[in-house]
Amino acid sequence: MNPLTLVKRIQNINKQESSFGISEDASWHANYKDSAYIYVGRIPSEFTEGDLAAIFAQFGEIVDVNLVRYKRTGKSKCFAFVAYEDQRSTILAVDNLNGAQISGRTIRVDHVTDYKKLEEEKD
Repeated sequence: MNPLTLVKRIQNINKQESSFGISEDASWHANYKDSAYIYVGRIPSEFTEGDLAAIFAQFGEIVDVNLVRYKRTGKSKCFAFVAYEDQRSTILAVDNLNGAQISGRTIRVDHVTDYKKLEEEKD
């Protein structure tokens, strides 16, 4: 599925919940209450972990930024996983940054279930 289609789908769900006055417990966000990680896609290739931390820190304390890179070249694969100290910050990040324009790109921000950071492979 086109990443921009997913961005619009999340925006529409949020708009519908807001217009119907859906409670926090009944929100689609409640499905992710046990995960403090979010997925960030369509990141500009020149971005670093520090760039992501600077942008996403406005919604809470960041405890991990995993910018996924190609093993051989070390170049960004243009997506990352960001963890917050408090899961409630994930809701703010998803609601406020999904569909945002960053360096001319529309980023996708979504919740993640069961994310486990992989240990670095030894050379």
